[in-house]
Amino acid sequence: MTKAISRRHAFVAGFALSALIAASPALAQKKNGPGVTDTEIKIGNIMPYSGPASAYGVIGKTEQAYVDMLNAAGGVNGRKIKFISYDDAYSPPKAVEHARKLVESDEVSFIFNPLGTPSNTAILKYMNARKVPHLFLATGATVFGQASVNPWTMGWQPNYQSEGRIYAKYVADKYPNAKIGILYQNDDFGKDMVKGFKDGLGAKTSLIVAEAPYEISDPTIDSQIVKLKAAGVDLLYNSTTPKFAAQSIKKLAEIGWKPVHVLGSVSASVGSVIKPAGFDNSQGIISASYAKDPDDPQWKDDAGYKKWLAFMDKWAPAADKNNSLNVYAYNAMQTLEAVLRQAGDDLTRENILKQAQSLKDVKLDMLLPGIALNTSATDYYPIEQMQLIRFEGQRWVTFGEIIKGEIGGK
Repeated sequence: MTKAISRRHAFVAGFALSALIAASPALAQKKNGPGVTDTEIKIGNIMPYSGPASAYGVIGKTEQAYVDMLNAAGGVNGRKIKFISYDDAYSPPKAVEHARKLVESDEVSFIFNPLGTPSNTAILKYMNARKVPHLFLATGATVFGQASVNPWTMGWQPNYQSEGRIYAKYVADKYPNAKIGILYQNDDFGKDMVKGFKDGLGAKTSLIVAEAPYEISDPTIDSQIVKLKAAGVDLLYNSTTPKFAAQSIKKLAEIGWKPVHVLGSVSASVGSVIKPAGFDNSQGIISASYAKDPDDPQWKDDAGYKKWLAFMDKWAPAADKNNSLNVYAYNAMQTLEAVLRQAGDDLTRENILKQAQSLKDVKLDMLLPGIALNTSATDYYPIEQMQLIRFEGQRWVTFGEIIKGEIGGK
């Protein structure tokens, strides 16, 4: 009798312990999707380390430095990151080739922060057909926030149409009689910026007197600048990538043309655009930002800035601390880290996507105060706020209030 009771108690106790283990998240069995083992997760990336947009290549290098920092501390949730980054030279066909290689040969868990509107457009259908997370893209094209259409693809930075609306509001308020000229890259990036700007102007689109597109393969944009000046433009809306932004700033100075100059945020880097174009030539340029400017002395005692600086000093000592693209990379990597930590030991592709859709008021070290990341299953625009900035001396100075983007597309 006693032995029977003992056996029964042992069985009940064992059953209860098994149930407890099964119910405990901390003790739950690890779920490893493609590209994941108990000790490693492979993450893919595509960057233009060469070609016409090679200025952006520093982003990939700094992201690798952040991975090195994480791995030195044991990785994330006990898994080290293998960061596989390929150079597509800002060429869509090469981006397609690399995406296929990353997914089918390297067998990465997902692709993170691939750069460029043309390249991401080229791989969009493939990534969604394969149901591979295509996360936190380094482009603000509005198409990459369409959760209902492409659920495996999510942007990161403020979308270009919202940014264009922000500039339009400022121009309409401050320069109601301007003669506006638009210089833009003739692809989805440039067209998105122009659409947002025109939508923001509304009835005041009549202020636009000239438009000058250029191709990414063009050697210069000199002829476009001359055309806009000849049209009597006194306010230039400049939606260009870094190489052409620097060219345009130089050309304006060369021909002695001084319109009000509004420059898209993708080319607001001091290190890769302003400094090469010349500080004297860049005075008064207006742009917008969502991140702290590493050159701005107001951040010298800021805790987030100090963490970024310590990271740069130790893990990317040769990098240019004046280059805001290094800030971009750091913020993007903090976003990735947040998603991986939230995912815990469930690193299936489905859960990684779910966690990317579940960012709630996430603050990053180098975002401007008042700006945070928020996503949901229907909101694929993590950052939707910006602040206007003006170039003065050798740095950008913020002015006005934090402005939220006005478009949806969710």
